[in-house]
Amino acid sequence: MRVILTLAAVAALACTPALAADPLRVGADAIRDQALTDPTAYAVVESLSTEVGPRLAGSEATARARDWGIAKLKALGFSNVHVEPFPIIAWARGPESATLTAPYPASLAILGLGGSVPTPPEGVEGEAVVFRAYADLLAAPPGSLAGKIAVVTQGMARTQEGSGYGAANPLRRSGASEAARRGAVAYLVRSLATGVSREPHTGALNYAPDAPKIPAAALSVIDAQQLERLAATGAPIRIRLQLASSTHPATSWTIVGDIPGTDHPEQVILVGGHLDSWDPGTGAIDDGAGIAIAVAAARLAGAAPHPPNRTLRVAMFGAEEMDFTNAAFTKDHVADVGDIVAIGESDEGADDVWSVQLPAGTAGLPPMRALAASLAPLKVFVSPEPARFGGSDIAGLAAAGAPLIDFRQDASRYFDWHHSSEDTLDKIDPAQLNQNVAAWATFLYIASHSDVSFRPTTTPPTAKP
Repeated sequence: MRVILTLAAVAALACTPALAADPLRVGADAIRDQALTDPTAYAVVESLSTEVGPRLAGSEATARARDWGIAKLKALGFSNVHVEPFPIIAWARGPESATLTAPYPASLAILGLGGSVPTPPEGVEGEAVVFRAYADLLAAPPGSLAGKIAVVTQGMARTQEGSGYGAANPLRRSGASEAARRGAVAYLVRSLATGVSREPHTGALNYAPDAPKIPAAALSVIDAQQLERLAATGAPIRIRLQLASSTHPATSWTIVGDIPGTDHPEQVILVGGHLDSWDPGTGAIDDGAGIAIAVAAARLAGAAPHPPNRTLRVAMFGAEEMDFTNAAFTKDHVADVGDIVAIGESDEGADDVWSVQLPAGTAGLPPMRALAASLAPLKVFVSPEPARFGGSDIAGLAAAGAPLIDFRQDASRYFDWHHSSEDTLDKIDPAQLNQNVAAWATFLYIASHSDVSFRPTTTPPTAKP
């Protein structure tokens, strides 16, 4: 009898208001669970990938993507939907080819790098010098590549967190200028890719102001490996490259929509993805998935039974791939940094989130401890490391003081298809996509339904009743 009475007393205590569950956590858990079966994200990325397709900034598809974004946000219940135009110098791909002319004729699978200058109409041909390591190109003395085509075949490591891409990025971004400094007339780089395929992967380059601009393209992994083997035989290698790219002034647009806050509408939690994509594929994983995740997560967090205290804002950034959005978006919104509660961008595909990084010193705040508990069933950890990079389009606002969040996704497969013709809808696993939405929506719910502050020297936050 004493045991029964004791158990009854414990049960009664558990039901008292003092020991009741945290309402913030209860609401977050409900949003998380709803997100795991919500069809919105997949429907959004399917629509964008299918109805708009590839969306190279400055192409005719850019306007179709703009109109699609406006209509989609309005249809999903966002308010204050508007367009923020900004000027760009658009790069357009023309006919491209690369041919091995010695020691035997063979075609090479290439994609011109975004921003590359064209070759003369007849192309350029020269002896190819193959460097198995980028460091070997950098060690080549000035003039040593005069009249030649530099080829770098160094591979990229597959990593969960995507750090292999960051390490390899200088090969694509800076390689053409480094080759030009040594006299090269063209530059070929093994695709920044983790898969083994004959599909090349494009991406932007950056010409150095103190070096000649030479045409540059990415080789498929398989063709890069073939050139390595040829070079090892000692046979002379010659390549003819033809690129017919062009540039022109254009306009791009960032599409913005809100779910207004009730108590503090001026306080904004800003999330997004980039609307533009490279032209070979349909931009499903880069970055249709990011658009879908941000839109679906904000919609779920804002459609809870109790509306958010703070405004949830979604941005579909207009020209990330060619590096234009960051400067334009920063210029337009740097004066608003003081009202930004948190800022983040989803731009790493659709596979599972495994970690979230918060602004320094905030992981221990009570609402963020609730976040950690709510994310645990998703196998997502709140990292002890602060967020340092949350996306290219928001880098300027983060540098200006907007508190940054960074959801880290499993990038093990992402670079198999990134920037290639294989960036298509079939690469998206709907269950993993929804796991992303659940993680983001949980954060957005807690951050928008509480008074948590991610800025230094703050007082402990309180939750909205």
